[in-house]
Amino acid sequence: MDYIQPRPSSIVAALYTARDLGVDVAVLHGPSGCSFKHARLLEEDGMRVLTTSLADNEFIFGGHDPLVRVLRYAEEAFHPRRMAVVGTCVAMIIGEDLQSAVQDAKIETPTIAVDIHAGFRENIEGVLAALEPAADAGWISAEELERQRYLLAKANEVERLRGAASRTYIEPSRGDLKHVAARRLVELADSGATGVAVMNAKKETAYMFADELVALHEVCPDAAVTYLANLEDRGLPKVRDDAARILAGMREMGVDPELLGALDEYGANGPAIGERIRELDPDFALLVGVPHAVPPEYTRGIEVFSITNGPRQVEPLREMGHRHVMVEIDLHPKTLGVREIVESEFGAVLRSMR
Repeated sequence: MDYIQPRPSSIVAALYTARDLGVDVAVLHGPSGCSFKHARLLEEDGMRVLTTSLADNEFIFGGHDPLVRVLRYAEEAFHPRRMAVVGTCVAMIIGEDLQSAVQDAKIETPTIAVDIHAGFRENIEGVLAALEPAADAGWISAEELERQRYLLAKANEVERLRGAASRTYIEPSRGDLKHVAARRLVELADSGATGVAVMNAKKETAYMFADELVALHEVCPDAAVTYLANLEDRGLPKVRDDAARILAGMREMGVDPELLGALDEYGANGPAIGERIRELDPDFALLVGVPHAVPPEYTRGIEVFSITNGPRQVEPLREMGHRHVMVEIDLHPKTLGVREIVESEFGAVLRSMR
């Protein structure tokens, strides 16, 4: 599809994947402003992001020497366990050999070269560009690489079928008023209706989406609600650590969810969640994270409350028949760098109902 709305960058996807692989320092080989916002956000999450700050003269004569200098500086200044050199559009256009610069720097830190640029239509190309050299370096197994390929394809499929990539342009929306939806949710829970509360969240966003399940349990502790969460122990190092922390936090707060899928399986997890919903046959469902992963045939006849962090996801969710659709604005920046569950806006509104 030819999109006329902004889409995620493959360079940024490579940076996030480097973080998930346990990289301490990532070096962006390009202009100082490339991926500036996300580089700053990732530093909040504990990964240092440096840049070779290529200028117009390096665009002509090449940036090999600046990259060598920055790699040596990074090793000496930060003593990282792992590093990654991440390409940019400039590095691609001028034909930089990133691996050659890593070798010429003569550094001891295990370092991968990620040949990537922003000219891909799908950001998953950036993920694969980081995972493939990581597998070659022995950071992940060949089996994990193939698992990631499958999960990326399923996530892409969900976005194309029912997500923000399902059409050329989608008008962004803030969704329904949270206090109206929260009042209805509490009304149903208090009435004796049966419900299911499902978190199917993408990686670190679960630090906030988990709060919405916790809040429902706090406000309606005796309600007939079954809790499900994609917190199984699989995936890249950071993904597994995040899942363990979030699950421990939920249990400390009184919610011990059934585990269904892992934090990187949100795109492939929909049918399994749907089958569990079908078994439970609830009157209502709260779906948070990536609710559009659950095919609509599983939620027909159920009053669905769905919460996403994508303003362009509101319209597709409504078309799927979800009656109450809400957006957690700026969720992603609020969950970078955290190590415990973060209160959500909808969770706070739910708590205010009592």
